[in-house]
Amino acid sequence: MTMEEEKREEDGGAPPADDDDVVDVERNNNDVGTTGGDDDDDDDDDTENFIDDERPAAPDKDKYGDPDAPWIDRMKEVFQTYWYLGFVAFGGPQAHVAILRDHLIVQRQWMDEDAFMELFAIGQGLPGPTSTQLVVSTALARAGPLGGLMAFFLWNLPGLVVLTVCGVLISTFVDPDNPPWYLIGLPAAAISLVFKAFYGFTKKLDKLGVPLALMSCTVAILINGDTKISPLASQFVYPCLLVLGATIAVLDWRRGVRTGKSVGTYKSASKGWDAEDDRTMRRIGIPLWVGGFLIFLWAFLLGLSVILVDRVGVTNPYLEIFEVMFRVGSLIFGGGQVVLPLLQTEVVPVWMTKDTFLQGLGLAQSMPGPLFNFSSYLGAVYRGVGGALVAYCGLFGPGVMLIFAVVPFWARLRHVLWFRAVLNGLNATAIGLVGAACVLLWEAAVSTAADAMIFCVAGTLAAYYGVGAPYVVASGWVLGAILSPEAADLGQQTWCDKAGFVLPEQ
Repeated sequence: MTMEEEKREEDGGAPPADDDDVVDVERNNNDVGTTGGDDDDDDDDDTENFIDDERPAAPDKDKYGDPDAPWIDRMKEVFQTYWYLGFVAFGGPQAHVAILRDHLIVQRQWMDEDAFMELFAIGQGLPGPTSTQLVVSTALARAGPLGGLMAFFLWNLPGLVVLTVCGVLISTFVDPDNPPWYLIGLPAAAISLVFKAFYGFTKKLDKLGVPLALMSCTVAILINGDTKISPLASQFVYPCLLVLGATIAVLDWRRGVRTGKSVGTYKSASKGWDAEDDRTMRRIGIPLWVGGFLIFLWAFLLGLSVILVDRVGVTNPYLEIFEVMFRVGSLIFGGGQVVLPLLQTEVVPVWMTKDTFLQGLGLAQSMPGPLFNFSSYLGAVYRGVGGALVAYCGLFGPGVMLIFAVVPFWARLRHVLWFRAVLNGLNATAIGLVGAACVLLWEAAVSTAADAMIFCVAGTLAAYYGVGAPYVVASGWVLGAILSPEAADLGQQTWCDKAGFVLPEQ
């Protein structure tokens, strides 16, 4: 018997594979788990849904860390991982997810790809900022509830501080009816980033997602553009649209199960989550009854604040801020730009003018971290530092409470295919609200030729050249200052003046 035959016998009798066979096996393994969609643009979707006939092996102890390591050591890991991410997380939710994946899976190997995308799917299916919920849930899976809370504050702290200071200074030193030259270009540049986000979202829509997004987009525009409909109706209509989109998606999925033909594309649930042991769930450390209590507490706070402000008529300004932000945070799926039309409806012109709102939006777009930090600016403009903290807690509160509550229950739902269809419908409908935000914010931010020029330049930098958000906003700041009446005084005629109309009084 030759040495090669002896080696083959030790390996179980399998002949050695040549390089071509290895390449073929790797290619086949990469192809497993994707359905519906055959181009490279669906790579992100492929990480969200996997189809695998075999249960994944438990994570290797040396590779993924010891789940029985002392709790204080795992808390130190969370701090070392997240303390600086709040300073570098530019680019919006899509970029945030990529940053987190690189740090948690590629560099630190905290979990496998399946578990990471399961956590991402939870955030997509809950109200609140998706990337922040992903931060909380990954740290929660590593070091329990205190680890999740610490990661949450580290992730948001830089943007919270800067936007609070800016809100206080703008409300104190800036005339909202006559903004200074150095702020003129910020709104148009900020709006270009919303358009870019909408374009990126729509590329992921399937044949059912497009009409669902179009439905929510047109209804949102109608609510904000018809004299017979109050813009405040959005707080009831938007969640109804989300429920309708989810219902349509489930019905379409059921039709596909019965007949094999569906309009939308639905993928099987990932098995993930350490399917052969419960180490991740033990590290989460939240019993099911605690999750249920958090859901009850969220519903109780929402109902109590709405009753006190809208029914009883309590006039405390801080309670008003909390009610508005907590209600908005409970209604918005997808986070980010989806929250803008509701926030604008609630705070303009009661708390501030459109210009002040859009100037803050430009600042928020240029900051690292989630766009929900914009709440601290809005609260600071209205009621100073105290208002900023109340608004911050109010807008983030629902999403953070629910992510803590739902993670223990997710293990029961991760294989339920109809729930995946619900997520498809919710996401598509929420994307339509981003499209409506593009239309509504464009009308508010672009009123002169100079604004349009800034929008085009900033949009090109963001969408074509891939320039980061802070630099895009900075380009609007520079170009706006150059074109302002105090400098070159170019392109300052408004569209309404040129057409012979008169702008209404604010």
